[in-house]
Parts: sequence; C-alpha cells; structure tokens
Amino acid sequence: MKGGNSNIIATGVVVAIWLMGLGSINAQLNSTFYASTCPNVSSIVSGVIQTALQSDARIGASLVRLHFHDCFVDGCDGSILLDNSASIQSEKDAAPNTNSTRGFDVVDNIKTALENSCPGVVSCADILAIAAEASVSLAGGPTWSVLLGRRDGTTANQAGANTSIPSPFESLSNLTSKFSAVGLSTTDLVALSGAHTFGRAQCRTFSNRLYNFSGTGSPDSTLDSSYLATLQQTCPQNGSGSTVTNLDVSTGDTFDSNYYSNLQNNKGLLQSDQELFSTTGASTISIVNTFSSNQTAFFENFASSMINMGNISPLTGSSGEIRSNCRKVNGS
Repeated sequence: MKGGNSNIIATGVVVAIWLMGLGSINAQLNSTFYASTCPNVSSIVSGVIQTALQSDARIGASLVRLHFHDCFVDGCDGSILLDNSASIQSEKDAAPNTNSTRGFDVVDNIKTALENSCPGVVSCADILAIAAEASVSLAGGPTWSVLLGRRDGTTANQAGANTSIPSPFESLSNLTSKFSAVGLSTTDLVALSGAHTFGRAQCRTFSNRLYNFSGTGSPDSTLDSSYLATLQQTCPQNGSGSTVTNLDVSTGDTFDSNYYSNLQNNKGLLQSDQELFSTTGASTISIVNTFSSNQTAFFENFASSMINMGNISPLTGSSGEIRSNCRKVNGS
C-alpha cells in the first residue's frame, strides 16, 4: 500500500500479534489489570450502559466522545469528569465540551456500581476506556481487549482542552497536527473519525457549511445538493443551534463502515469529516476508500487506534489516585 494507508492493519492475526507486542512496549497498562481485584468490571460497565441505551440511543457515542476528549488533554486521566471547585477549572466548560459533552450521569452510575462491587479499585479514567469499548461493541462494532491500569489525575486543564481537542471546523492539516501532537498517525485520524458512524451533532457544529461557508456567501461545495437541502430544513438560518441530527445519514445508531461511504458521496456531516475525502491530494483519501470497501479493515484499525489513543500519557503506579467520585478529587 502507498501513502497514508501503509500502516493499515489488514487481518485479525496481525491485530493479535500487534496487541501481544504492545504489552512489552507499554508494560504499565495491561488487559488483566483487574483480574483479581475486580473481575466483573467489564460486565458491570456494559450492564449500566445497556440500561442507559434503553432510554437514550445516543449514549454510546457520547461515552466514546468523553474518552476521546479526555485523552487529548494531558492524556487519559479522567480529567474531563472533574467539576468546578476552588482548585479546578473544569474542562467541561471549555469550548469543545460546553453544552456538548454528555453522559456524565451514566459515568456516575457506572462508578457507583463498581464502588458497590469492588470499592476503591477501578479508576474513572479506566471507566471511560472500558465504556468506550462496550459502547462500540453494543452498537454492532468491533470488540478489543482494553488495556487497563490508568489512575486518575488530580487537576484539570481547561485551557488545554480549548486548544488540543480537534474541532469540527478544522482543516485536514490542523487535524493531522493535533493527532500527531499526541502521537497518533494519519491512519489513527481516519479510523477514529469513523466513530462518527453513530451519534448526533448539533446544528451549530456544521451550520457554517450550509449558508456562508468560509465567507463565500454560498454553501460548502463539497456537500451533496440533496443532503444540503435536507440539512437546511433541519437547521434553518437563525434556527436553534442545539437541534441535533444524525452524524451518519444512513445508519445513525449502528457502528458500521457507512461513514466512509457517506464521505465518498459528499455526505459527511462535519467539515472535519468531509475533509478526509475532499482535500485534494490527501493521503487520507485512500484510507477512506479502503475502509468503505472493507468493513473488517475499518473495525480492526479502529480497535488498534482506540488502544493507541488510550495509551496517551496514562498515570500509573503511584501517580494520581483512584477517585471515589469521578466528579471531584479525593478529599476535596
């Protein structure tokens, strides 16, 4: 393979070999971390999410997003879960998160269930990692062995959240730079963007594409005309920016490869989605084509990319703490 898809994982065997090798590369985290201290952790997390899904079809995608927005700010340390306090400026109030991130109540429910079963054992950072995998699996997507052993941070970084988290309005070059800054590749970028195969987005995250894109006075030319008309009905000018619509126009609650087919048909909802396919000469185009035609390749790469993301600067050993309440630092 050429260009940006040269490191696409093609077979499950390769994934398995890669995962075994990862243990020696990053010995701090491992898939059996809670085997003796909280052996039912995965089933407890999955059970709470299954209950939540009965009344909120979006919750799986929202939980994946929490893990993503956590890891991009000073690593996967559960900092996004911290509320404001005398010493904490919450990341929840950063521009990429305010009135946007959701699922905190479900995380609280997971934490309560785990504290009842194995008190003081499972970190909030690990809860986000496990919840992301469970959410993807429950929506029909891949499963993977989540590497565990993260501890929780005792600080938040609101300013970092404002600058580090990728935005739906960004160019491909900016997106690539933000992923590279945390050690993630172009393939990771395309694979992780595939999480937009389920969930919703608010009109305010894409309405700029519908009427006056980049000050042109016209809609984004990369938007399919019939899709544009549908979106303009959903999000009229001067309408509510908080109205939501499916990120994936075809199968909004299912984890599949249709996201990439949508990009090929100029039906990517966010600018940051469509940029992956419509940026002339981009190495991401061939990866989109591969994932569109081969869902197995997408699933395998998504799983490995989630593991890569989960490995961003974890706190381990004696660093950080195991929060008893995910919303606040112990003793505060």
